[in-house]
Amino acid sequence: MTAINLADRGVDLGEWDGSAADFAAAVRQWLDDNLTGEFANLKSRGGPGSEHEFYGPRLAWDRLLAASGWTCLGWPVEHGGRNASIEQRIIFHQEYARAGAPARVSHVGEELLGPTLIAFGTEEQKKRFLPGITTVDELWAQGYSEPGAGSDLANISTTATLDGDKWVINGQKIWTSLAHVAQWAFVLCRTEPGSSRHKGLSFLLVPLDQPGVTVRPIQQLTGTSEFNEVFFDDATTEAGLVVGEPGEGWKVAMGLLEFERGVSTLGQQVGFSRELEHIVEMAKANGSSNSPVIRERIARAWLELRVMRAHAQRTLAVVDTGGAGGAASVSKLLWANWHRDLGELAMAVQGAPSLIAPDRTSEGEPNNIFEPDQVELDQWQRLFLFTRADTIYGGSNEVQRNIIAERVLGLPREARP
Repeated sequence: MTAINLADRGVDLGEWDGSAADFAAAVRQWLDDNLTGEFANLKSRGGPGSEHEFYGPRLAWDRLLAASGWTCLGWPVEHGGRNASIEQRIIFHQEYARAGAPARVSHVGEELLGPTLIAFGTEEQKKRFLPGITTVDELWAQGYSEPGAGSDLANISTTATLDGDKWVINGQKIWTSLAHVAQWAFVLCRTEPGSSRHKGLSFLLVPLDQPGVTVRPIQQLTGTSEFNEVFFDDATTEAGLVVGEPGEGWKVAMGLLEFERGVSTLGQQVGFSRELEHIVEMAKANGSSNSPVIRERIARAWLELRVMRAHAQRTLAVVDTGGAGGAASVSKLLWANWHRDLGELAMAVQGAPSLIAPDRTSEGEPNNIFEPDQVELDQWQRLFLFTRADTIYGGSNEVQRNIIAERVLGLPREARP
């Protein structure tokens, strides 16, 4: 196997001359060597609905990944990345999921904002913000949705007015993941008075630790609070911290959403596969696998997961050649509905015990930095409750179907009030 200095961020993985199997072995070996000691109890911790679990140790884990050169793999080397190929990035995400490594706390910066700045940002913006993302020293939140503009993102009303050398921001964002632990947010604002829909929007980079910004956690069905309301009352950011030209924020925002549905989705599917495997084991253990209905649902879930994987691989190939079309919307529909149904399957397999809260009086439970006033749930109860939102966040089912109908099939646009 070709030697690789994992601690050297300057290594260009695009020049890797070993096989894909060798690269997978290198990733697997590093994970085996490092998911030990203080990080051993982080396996399968965190993620949607469980972001409260071991937050501090998971942040330390992310910084170890960064120091070892395993963050920002697909970024160009000149921006602190590793110039990894799509194949290498897929391998990394798959091996990461197979190892049960913890959910990342730096996903928004690394997978969303970083690629967006590389594509649309100025050289000054790249020099200022990309290093903090690669080292996981600065965490980011996404300021898109609003109370009156969730799935209908073009209807946002948060305003930003240029006043000398600063933008002055007023409005409210909602469902802002992990804003209470982030230092910065990228915020889509309306910067042209009288504009409507997609026109007159700008993509601003805004510090959250300042007067005029209030972050208020939202307690979810799971009892945890990883989403937030964020209020801007004459908050400010520098005039030069607009990504792209003022008024062209929609273009930047849509570019970011394409990055969101990139290679990490295949790693996500490995995680889905592990969840399904655990449910099958549970069904065998408690005898529910004897039910023809349960067996049929498990078989359907297994088959649909493979369809999802085939679609994701085809989508990545198409995106790489610049012709994605509505593939990202199809992907969102596939995984969101599948994962919601998996939560329902987990409850059906458990049966009546799924309705009983587990006893959490034993020692050694994860530190909960969110300190919610909650009844603790087991992983399957949490999966069931949180996946109710899978078909809503990141673009609801209805919005995805409209995109496919209007932009791919050429059907008439839906009537708007």
